[in-house]
Amino acid sequence: MRTRGVTRKALTGVVALLAAIAAVAFAPGAAHAAGPAPHYLMTAFTNSSESNMYVYDSANATTFTLVRANAYTPPSGLIRDPSVLRHTDGYYYLVYTTNWTGDTIGFARSADSVTWTFLRNVTVGLNGATGSTWAPEWFRDSDGSVHVIYSASTTGTAGQFRPYRITATNSALSSWSGPTPLGIPANYIDSFVVKVGSTYHNFLKNETTKYIEHATATSLNGPWQFTGTGNWAGWGSGLEGPALTRLPDGRWRIYFDNYTGGRYYYADSSNLTSFGARVELSGLSGTARHFTVLREDVGDTTAVPTGNRSLRSANFPDRYVRHRDYLAYVDPLGSASPLADRRDATFAVVAGLAHAGCYSFQAVNQPGYYLRHYNMRLTLQRDDGSAIFKGDATYCGRAGLAGGGTISFESYNLPGRYLRHYNYEMRLDLWASGSVFAGDASYTVTSPLS
Repeated sequence: MRTRGVTRKALTGVVALLAAIAAVAFAPGAAHAAGPAPHYLMTAFTNSSESNMYVYDSANATTFTLVRANAYTPPSGLIRDPSVLRHTDGYYYLVYTTNWTGDTIGFARSADSVTWTFLRNVTVGLNGATGSTWAPEWFRDSDGSVHVIYSASTTGTAGQFRPYRITATNSALSSWSGPTPLGIPANYIDSFVVKVGSTYHNFLKNETTKYIEHATATSLNGPWQFTGTGNWAGWGSGLEGPALTRLPDGRWRIYFDNYTGGRYYYADSSNLTSFGARVELSGLSGTARHFTVLREDVGDTTAVPTGNRSLRSANFPDRYVRHRDYLAYVDPLGSASPLADRRDATFAVVAGLAHAGCYSFQAVNQPGYYLRHYNMRLTLQRDDGSAIFKGDATYCGRAGLAGGGTISFESYNLPGRYLRHYNYEMRLDLWASGSVFAGDASYTVTSPLS
């Protein structure tokens, strides 16, 4: 049962006292430029392993940092071509190639994008054990429907591949329709579909020529018109695994695997019709294979006052965020509280360790220690320099969910999850509707208690 402790009546006198010392939220002029901050999540298999998936992230879609190697190994088979989606339930979902031959695709799920749980293999019913089912990719249509588009051959690895789709028939993504052909001719593979307005754009590999080609349609089932064939983009042949993401300025970025040369590239476009020259992807080229990149925007234009500050709970204004025994709580504090307790509630608000447009909270009485989410609990830990720590310790400002000039803090590396208190313990929770969550996840940034 949830405890609320102090009654509103009992708080009245406390609030009056606190108003004199900490009610003033400092003007955003003390803060650096605010978001929204793009966060790019990437999942890949590598040249060294087809059965272990690696997780990377990036702030700019160009420089990717390894977050966790061997983040997921399926109970059997392979994990080639992993494609990642964040669903409406807040979880991340993978779909992937389970083997060189067979008629299944695999699914896994994660709350934090780095610890994954196997869900199921789904039989698509096309080709049995002698065929091949490869390169499944998520596609969420503008009507909210969720599809997996994959390539299948009835005669194995050397066969004539065609793209098909299955469609989720429930919100849990556990039930799927039968396969529907996309209407693409034989011997095309690695379909990646995006939709702009009423037009579907399909980027896919021609298995005969080994070029990545471009087709468009007004229906997911076609008919498709090929608008870019052969070496239309000037990237050359020997390419596969196209995947697209959109950049904050509206341009599109396509990634592709030069499997013949063992290199990885990207190219940019403002209109999906003409693209620039291919650019080698530094740090990943020669290591990562056939990946997708999921962009999520974090925070809004809310700037957070920097420097030494304290965070006061919006719905329990006698309580402040503080660290105690390396865990974070909201505790009753005021001018009469011991200095040591007030120092535990004072943090240096600095540019985010993972993204300079967001923020990190360093303890003033333990330099080098930051508030970091760990298994969704907010803890105080020393910066170990790792990419996962920097992501876990970075939060982006949003206009307070509770209003009234408050600020809410969204996790940079787990978009959609907010810093909130529950039973006075600080944690990271998925956004929920209602005034209770809004109050729990909103704070006033005040002058420092010490």
